[in-house]
Amino acid sequence: MADYQIAPSILSANFAKLGEEVDNVLASGTDIVHFDVMDNHYVPNLTIGPLVCEALRKHGVTAPIDVHLMVSPVDRIVGDFAAAGATYITFHPEASSHIDRTLQLIKAEGCKAGLVFNPATPLSHLDYVLDKIDMILLMSVNPGFGGQSFIPSALDKLRQARKIIDDSGLDIRLEIDGGVKADNIAEIAAAGADTFVSGSGIFGKPGANDAHRYDTIVAEMRAQLAKVG
Repeated sequence: MADYQIAPSILSANFAKLGEEVDNVLASGTDIVHFDVMDNHYVPNLTIGPLVCEALRKHGVTAPIDVHLMVSPVDRIVGDFAAAGATYITFHPEASSHIDRTLQLIKAEGCKAGLVFNPATPLSHLDYVLDKIDMILLMSVNPGFGGQSFIPSALDKLRQARKIIDDSGLDIRLEIDGGVKADNIAEIAAAGADTFVSGSGIFGKPGANDAHRYDTIVAEMRAQLAKVG
């Protein structure tokens, strides 16, 4: 059985009670808190910064926090997120003038580092930095907004990235973000992903607003992943 991890994207959570939302979604059996940072510059939206990450840690969240930087420039904000409690910090190669330097900076701050690939960004950016990477994140939507539909060509890209990781022999997680739901998570896993970001696919589900509202959808995702093995 593969080490599948589900990463709820808090972009789709209820921000009026974010701590409670994160507590409940982790209690439902998810693994990683996915943190979408948008700057209204690299992407056409503005979301959250290090203070929210720090607030979740102070609230008592101990699960890994996966900070996806959709910002440009990248380097200035890395130290702030590391100090705020980030576990992973991933960024887009287009947003950094010096990809190798930014990866080194993230590692020097004590965090795990990763690169994020938009649907049309080639994987060739990995060629000379694979040894500095802990996470490869493939976008299966164009970044900027939640609730978009999965782009099917991401499956072929997943297969390519999985081969790169397997051939390298390195311990690198392969994450997918965008349009991931219970009805397509098995197909995505079969293409090579082991870490699944889901925002509206988890938080957008109707149900009673209580501590158990996410149990059913997360259990359904786990059942679909179990079919893949």
